Amino acid sequence: MCLSAQIGMDDNDRFNQMNPDGSVNKRNRNAADSLGTDKVIPRGIRVWTVDSRFGDQRKAAVDTVSHMFMNSIFTTGLRGEYNTTGNLGAPRIHRIFIDRPETEQFIFTQPYDYVVSPVDKFHFTNTLSPITNLTYNTAGDRITGEDRLSAKFGVNAGKRLGVGFNVDYLYGRGYYSEQSTSHFKFLLYGSYLGERYQAHLLFSTLDQKVTENGGITNDEYIKHPESFDDNFATNEIPTVLERNWNRNSNQHIFFTHRFSFGFRKKVKMSEEEIAARKFAMESEKENAALHEKEAAKRKAEREGTDFDEEEYEEQSFGGRPDDAKVAGKEPATTEIADNSGRIRVDGKAAADSLNSLAVQAQLDTMWMKTEYVPVTSIIHTAKFDTYRRIYQAYNSPKDFYANTYDNVGAYSGDSIYDKTSHYRLQNTLALSLLEGFNKWAKAGVKVFATSDLRHFTLPNTERTFTTYNEHNLSVGGQLSKTQGRTLHYSVLGEVWAIGKDAGQVKVDANVDLNFKFLGDTVRLAASGFFHSLNPTFYQRHYHSRHFWWDKDDMAKIVHSRLEGTFAYDKTRTKLRVAFDELKNYTYFAMGYNITDEHLRTQNTLSVKQAGGAISLFTVGLQQDVTLGPVNWESVVTFQKSSNEAVLPVPTLNVYTNLYLRFMIARVLKCDLGADARYFTSYYAPDYSPALGQYAVQDGPSKTKIGNYPLVNVYANFHLKQARFFVMMSHVNAGSGNRSYFFTPHYPLNQRVLRFGVSWNFFN
Repeated sequence: MCLSAQIGMDDNDRFNQMNPDGSVNKRNRNAADSLGTDKVIPRGIRVWTVDSRFGDQRKAAVDTVSHMFMNSIFTTGLRGEYNTTGNLGAPRIHRIFIDRPETEQFIFTQPYDYVVSPVDKFHFTNTLSPITNLTYNTAGDRITGEDRLSAKFGVNAGKRLGVGFNVDYLYGRGYYSEQSTSHFKFLLYGSYLGERYQAHLLFSTLDQKVTENGGITNDEYIKHPESFDDNFATNEIPTVLERNWNRNSNQHIFFTHRFSFGFRKKVKMSEEEIAARKFAMESEKENAALHEKEAAKRKAEREGTDFDEEEYEEQSFGGRPDDAKVAGKEPATTEIADNSGRIRVDGKAAADSLNSLAVQAQLDTMWMKTEYVPVTSIIHTAKFDTYRRIYQAYNSPKDFYANTYDNVGAYSGDSIYDKTSHYRLQNTLALSLLEGFNKWAKAGVKVFATSDLRHFTLPNTERTFTTYNEHNLSVGGQLSKTQGRTLHYSVLGEVWAIGKDAGQVKVDANVDLNFKFLGDTVRLAASGFFHSLNPTFYQRHYHSRHFWWDKDDMAKIVHSRLEGTFAYDKTRTKLRVAFDELKNYTYFAMGYNITDEHLRTQNTLSVKQAGGAISLFTVGLQQDVTLGPVNWESVVTFQKSSNEAVLPVPTLNVYTNLYLRFMIARVLKCDLGADARYFTSYYAPDYSPALGQYAVQDGPSKTKIGNYPLVNVYANFHLKQARFFVMMSHVNAGSGNRSYFFTPHYPLNQRVLRFGVSWNFFN
C-alpha cells in the first residue's frame, strides 16, 4: 500500500505536500497548520428580488458583467430609449409606450426612476464573505461636469441573516445654464431566510434638487449657430427660466414576512454551500491547532522547561496527512457468508476496503443538508411611503403663465412656492398554498386582502393647506406555477370593494413555454392585463400658484394589453409583439406662445381625458450577431398609435452596437466599439418645470424632435474584479442636422469625454 500524499522539504525550509491530483502545496514551517497565513476567503454571492405584494423571491443576476457597463451612466437608458432634458439625473420618459410604468399616486418622483429604487427591482444579498462595491463615473470639469459615486456593502451573520446598505450620490452641474441636478440616496436592507420564518426589510431615503431652466430660448443656437454674430458656449446660451428649482424628499419602509408549515427532506448542498462548509471546517481546525499550541506553551511554563516551537511544529506535521488516499488497485473481495447469512471479513485488505467505503459514505453524507419544504404560508406585507415636493421660483418672466391664483404658497409677487405632501400606508395579509410539496400540487394558490390608506395636502387660497384622506380595501387571488423548466404561468386578480377606488379591477396574466429545438432553447411567452382604474390623486386634484384643477368626476381608465415574445438562444433572436387598447386615457396637456423675441408666454397646463378608444401596435426585434471578434447587436422597435395628438410615439426607435471583443495579455477583456441610437421625428411630450412632468404638446407652438443619430465610441474593460471604461459620447456633435433634442427645446450635451469604474472587494 502506498500513499499519494508525501511530505518533504524544499530549499527554503518549507514543508511541501502533494495532493491526490498531483499538485503541490508549499507550507510554511512556522505555520500552525496547512492553512497557515494563506487562508482563502470564499467568494460567493446570491442576489434576488422580492415581489412587492407577497415577498416571493425571484432569481436575479449579479451586476458584474462589463458588457454595456459604459451605458449604465446615461439617464437616457442603456439603449437610449428615454427622452430626457439632457443632464445627468434629469427627468425622463420612456419612448416605448409598453415599457412605461403605470402612473403612481405620487407622480413627482416618477420621472426620476433613474435614481429611485422600486422594491420589486432591488437586489437582496446572501454572501459567503463580506462584499463591497464602489462605482464612480465622471465627465467634464468642476463647472460643467458630471459625477456619480455609489457604494454597496453586504454581509451575512450566518447563512440565514443578511444585511447591507447602499449609498448613491449624483451631481450633474450641467453643460447648459441653470441645469444642475443633485440626488442623494441612502438605503438599508436586511433579510432572514429561516426554514419556517422568512423576512425582508428595506428602508430608503432620497433627497433631490433639480434646477429648472425651461429649455433654451431659441433652438437655432444649436441647429444653426452660424446665424448668430457671436459664438456661444453651451453655458452661454440663453435659457427661459432662472432661479427655479424642483425639490423632492421621500422616505420608504418595506417589510414583508411569512411563517410556513411543511416537512423536511434530504438534498445535496450547492457548490457555494459546500465551499462555505469546507472553509468553516478548515477555520475550526486552525483554531483548534492554535489552542493546542498555546496549551503546550502554558504546560512548558508550569514545568519550568523551554518551549521549542520548531520541534513542536515538526511533531505537529508528523504522521499520515488527513487527506491521504489509498493508491493502486482495490484488494480483491474476501467477504465470506457463513451459514447464518452474516458477512465475515477475512484479511486486513478487506477490512481496509470496507473502511474506505464507510469513509466515502460519510463524505457523501457530509455534503447533504436537511431542507424544509413549506406547504402553507401566512404572509404579511407592510409598506409606508412619505413624500414632500416643493417647486420654488424667485424669478418668473413677464406673462409667462396664463393664470395666477393669489395667496397660494408662502411668497408674494412673481415668486412661487408650491408645496404638496403625501403619505401612504399599505398592509397586505395573504394565505398561500405552495406548489410542489407533492405530485398533485401542480400550482400555487394565494388569496389576499389589502388595506390602503392615503393622505395628501395641497395649498389653498388662504395660505394654508387642504387635506385629503382616501382609504381603500381590495381583495384578490393568484394562481401560479413557477417550478420546472418547461411551463410557467401566473394569473392574478384584484377587486376594490370599499373606499374611493371601489369598483376598480385588475387582472394580470402571463405564461411561458421553454423547449429544445435544434440543440438550443426556444422560449415562447405571452402576457396580458385588463385594468379599470381611477385617475390618480394628482390627476384629479392639484393646487398651485399657476395651475389648478379639481376633477372628481373623471371616468375610470380602461387599459388592456396582449403581448407575445419569441426568443431563440441559438440565433440570439428576440421578437416582441404587443397590442394596447385604452379608453378614457388620462394625460397632461401643455401649451404656450413663442413671441418674435423668442419669449414664452401664456403657459397653460391641464389634465385631459380622451373619451374614445385609442389603440397602439408595437413590434420589437432584437438580434445579436457574432463573427469571430466582431459583435453586432441591434434593437428595432416599431410603434403605431391611432391618435398621435393624444398618445404620440415615434414610428421607429433604433439602437445598434458594433464592437470588437478581445483579450489583452490574456487577462484584460476589452470591448472596443461604437453604438448609436435613433428615432423618427414626432411631436414628443414637452416638459413642464412647474409641475415636473412630461405633457402632450397642445398649444399653438408645437415642435418636432428626432431624426438625428447620436453616436458614442468607447473602450470597455474587465479585469478580475474591476470594470472600467473610457468613452467619447456624442462624437458626431456638430454634424448632420444638429437636431440633438430628446425633449422640445432641451438640447443634449455635445461631445464629452467620460470615464467610469466599478470595483468589487471581498473582505
